[in-house]
Amino acid sequence: MFNLIKKDIIIQKTQLLLFVPLIIFLVFFAYNLSPILIFLLASTFIPANAYVYDSLTESNMLLNSLPYTRKEIVASRYIGAVVYMVISIALAGVVLYLTDFGFGIEDMAIAAGLFFTFAAFAFPLFYILKPAYIGIAIFIGMIVLAIGFQPASRFLAKHLTTITDFIASLSTTTLYLSSAAIALGLYLISWLASQWIYQRKVF
Repeated sequence: MFNLIKKDIIIQKTQLLLFVPLIIFLVFFAYNLSPILIFLLASTFIPANAYVYDSLTESNMLLNSLPYTRKEIVASRYIGAVVYMVISIALAGVVLYLTDFGFGIEDMAIAAGLFFTFAAFAFPLFYILKPAYIGIAIFIGMIVLAIGFQPASRFLAKHLTTITDFIASLSTTTLYLSSAAIALGLYLISWLASQWIYQRKVF
């Protein structure tokens, strides 16, 4: 399974050269973006590219001819995504620190939670959608998230006062732990859903 995880890095060597320039571009040309969104974009870079590449090259046919079960193939995707998410957020943090872009540990934690939530909904779609639509779906989804995140937060704070008051009444620790539990729960459910879909998929 480790070889399956390592495969994504080997295949994406050229694309990974764009990773740091992408973060620098966001820092200098999209400086109004929240650091949370920068961390989120960074964390999805490798996992999303890996799924798109596999779909476009139809490498699933090759993977299924190797001595790996379909459960192991799906597991490598989900475990690998977590590994790459941690590495990507750490690298993005180094770039932001070196460029004096203000951020905190809580920004990293929130971005990680959003990554788990985004991945929970996106990953099963990679086993359902046709390759031609996958990149479009991700691109549109990330743009909508980047543009709509802050307006949606302000709308909820203004109009859904009962919910926002309840959230505000929670301690910071309780809020973070609850959010983490929900995000991880969604990720695990997504893992099981992807496994169920992939095992029934015909290549």
